[in-house]
Amino acid sequence: MTVLIIAEAGVNHDGKLTTALRLVDAATSCGADIVKFQTFTADGLATPDADKAEYQKAATSTKETQFEMLRKLELSHNDHLAIIERCQDRGIGFLSTGFDIKSVDMLMGLGIDRIKIPSGEITNLPYLRHIGGLARPIILSTGMANLEEVRSALDVLLSAGTPMEDVTVLHCTTEYPVPMSDVNLQAMVTMRDVFGVDVGYSDHTMGHEVAVAAVALGACIIEKHLTLDRTAAGPDHAASLEPAEFADMVRAIRNIELALGDGIKAPQPSEMDNMAVARKSLVAAATIPEGEPFTSINITAKRPGSGMSPMLWDDVLGQVAKRDFAPNEMIEL
Repeated sequence: MTVLIIAEAGVNHDGKLTTALRLVDAATSCGADIVKFQTFTADGLATPDADKAEYQKAATSTKETQFEMLRKLELSHNDHLAIIERCQDRGIGFLSTGFDIKSVDMLMGLGIDRIKIPSGEITNLPYLRHIGGLARPIILSTGMANLEEVRSALDVLLSAGTPMEDVTVLHCTTEYPVPMSDVNLQAMVTMRDVFGVDVGYSDHTMGHEVAVAAVALGACIIEKHLTLDRTAAGPDHAASLEPAEFADMVRAIRNIELALGDGIKAPQPSEMDNMAVARKSLVAAATIPEGEPFTSINITAKRPGSGMSPMLWDDVLGQVAKRDFAPNEMIEL
């Protein structure tokens, strides 16, 4: 199965359509399968006095509220249309996370083929119930959640009509950037095993090694923030990859996919020619006259491996030489 790689443009457009379109271009050139944005209005997402997260305070003006910050990061309906058109022109999939029911419905009207539920909405019952009834594949992020909260969210989605095979659960740690000690990547495997669901990883760490490790552990979706400039002012830039770094991640993931193989333990095509060179055969350890029995003294195992396998050692011992053998000559019965 090919890993779905999502370039999370998110709000790294800083409220500028031209930047959003450049992010589409960058995601395409990096080899991402999908570029994802965020759809919301400040009015629908936060109260006027909602506080910012500490990472948001560190990356944006300390004088503005979360509401004011969000207002500057909204994308209009026409912005969405322009972004979708650019995605179609570039041949990359479009996705956006709707942070409230109204935003989700707008995205449905734009023809999105799957729904992304952000970590912050995993405890939003009416939102989950609405999405569960929309008959679309769902990607559920689980940052900040414990196992029972994930179970409850899945129960709501299933009860609303979404089959489990249409849900992919993303492990996530909601911090920007995430310290390695808080990644807890094995939790992704736990959710796969406990719920019998496809899993992936939404990566907020610096670099891309954890995303690659997630693929090796069975992630079928990788989501990673993409920015044009990690030093730009904005809440998510600092924990994002710049285009060249994102392209490196894509290449690494595709290499890991190849390296994982089919799980069947068998000689691989590239090593077949080395078998005769690296393995050994049964050979004479000394001169063996015709009629002399083979013993552990007069035979041994040496390269190359083009003769009798040393695994036949017990079968050969005690049998009689049918001709003379010179030292290092391969044994024949």
